[in-house]
Amino acid sequence: MFKGSKVLVTGAGGFLGTNIAKRLVEEGSHVRGTLHTRSPQFEHQRLEYVQADLTNMEDCRRVVEGMDYVFMCAANTSGAAVMATQPLAHVTPNVVMNAQMLEASYQAKIKKFLFISSSAAYPPSGDRPVSEEEMFVGDPYEAYFSVGWMKRYGEVLCRIYSEKIKDPMNTVVVRPSNVYGPYDKFDFERSHVTAALTRKVIERQDPLEVWGTGEDVRDLIYVDDFVDAVMLAMATLDQFDPVNIGYGNGRRVRDVLTTLLEIDQFQHANVVINPTKPSMIPIRLIDVSKAKVMLNFTAQTSLAMGLNKTLVWYRESHGAKERLRTAHAV
Repeated sequence: MFKGSKVLVTGAGGFLGTNIAKRLVEEGSHVRGTLHTRSPQFEHQRLEYVQADLTNMEDCRRVVEGMDYVFMCAANTSGAAVMATQPLAHVTPNVVMNAQMLEASYQAKIKKFLFISSSAAYPPSGDRPVSEEEMFVGDPYEAYFSVGWMKRYGEVLCRIYSEKIKDPMNTVVVRPSNVYGPYDKFDFERSHVTAALTRKVIERQDPLEVWGTGEDVRDLIYVDDFVDAVMLAMATLDQFDPVNIGYGNGRRVRDVLTTLLEIDQFQHANVVINPTKPSMIPIRLIDVSKAKVMLNFTAQTSLAMGLNKTLVWYRESHGAKERLRTAHAV
């Protein structure tokens, strides 16, 4: 579908944008990637980077000109600490960017527009996996109220462009669980829990602090699997029909850490649980049966395999081999 096509990936310096742009050029696409504050993490002869502030409508029009498809990966994102103290950081800029990029894409007659929503927008479902039709049956979790409603509004905008106007534009909406892997944010101020734990294990931190109780349950999907699902969704879906993308089961934060310690052979780690630090909701699971039926998608990468790939990539990318060798010697 994408071979030879001109594809815009917004937020191409970020975690999901980098991985999607990388896959697209590998499949033969000509990719234009937008950058704002971040630098490129990946280079390719068919990947052109352009500076843009997507809260500026003129920039949105400029970057989308001449494109066939748009992957909307640009977003202000961060971890529990920022979400707890600055909830509006996830609202205003993202609402503006999403609205303006949809309008610019529509005016440019884009064939398909992909919007990455979030499973954080769902209302509470206890320990039961939540299905797609439940998105608007109640408010999101209080901890995710701001970012949840921002994502919901993005979905409503996608539906308007896809169903409620003359000469509609095809929009594809995916709702990922917790994605992890190479090119993620690993700085502690903005990282999510899996990336933060990965870095702490590699650096052999002592004590190794776990935020929250360690009992929070998440559905973790390796980024290559997520990109597989995104490509299938763009190729398969020809109408507004949001779909959950996840691994299909939950793992406790403390289990993720245990797996990291075992894979990386970090014995006798001094693990300290700190319940005073910000964490989010105790359990969040999503029903992935729709993706299996509609996209013929099932995640293939086990948690142990995905974490091992992430550890290897981090060391190769951040020059951590010498630090590890020194730690073992001590």
